[in-house]
Amino acid sequence: MPRDMSYETTALLDVKEAAARRRSIRDFAPDAIPEGDLDAILDVVRLAPSAFNVQPWRFVVVRDPGLKAGLAEAAFNQRQVRSAPAVLVLYTDMRDALATVEETVHPGMPAEKAAAAAAHVRNLFGRQSPEQQETWAAGQGYIALGYLLLAAEAHGYQTSPMTGFEPARVRTLLGLPEHVQIPALVAIGRGAEEGFAHHRHPLGRIVRAA
Repeated sequence: MPRDMSYETTALLDVKEAAARRRSIRDFAPDAIPEGDLDAILDVVRLAPSAFNVQPWRFVVVRDPGLKAGLAEAAFNQRQVRSAPAVLVLYTDMRDALATVEETVHPGMPAEKAAAAAAHVRNLFGRQSPEQQETWAAGQGYIALGYLLLAAEAHGYQTSPMTGFEPARVRTLLGLPEHVQIPALVAIGRGAEEGFAHHRHPLGRIVRAA
């Protein structure tokens, strides 16, 4: 049965409520997501922490039915790709991030320190191969993914994150550069099912003192 959506999206859930409510949903209502709601969600996601403030994550919002059908084929026909009104393709692009690193240097820095900070980041990652750089960026992308899932739930939308897909096909379909990594696809919309209840380890299973 459809989930209870009686609350307004303007009455945002707090972090604990959003985490408790979130489920991986595979059947969605067909209603389109208003642009303002999606912008509000992604505006939260952009605040995710990033080492050196590099922020290598990028998003493609896929609404077109033809493109979604192509994504579904690339994602082994997982039904949530076709069912959701939108699919967010999270990709990371370290090449672009390093080329524009000055954009991530805090504007409050004196010019000399800002230039030194940008040079430090370029020098640091310049010691890595392009493959190592993009692998690091993908790891940063998972931080943004966590923010995305909670922000969507807080705004009254359900999600289904997917790591099962063929990255090369997704890159080709969306015209993304060959070097970028794609940590996840995320189906998003109003859930038309309850989803499975949480079954998680207790704190004592995952936490220890040292």
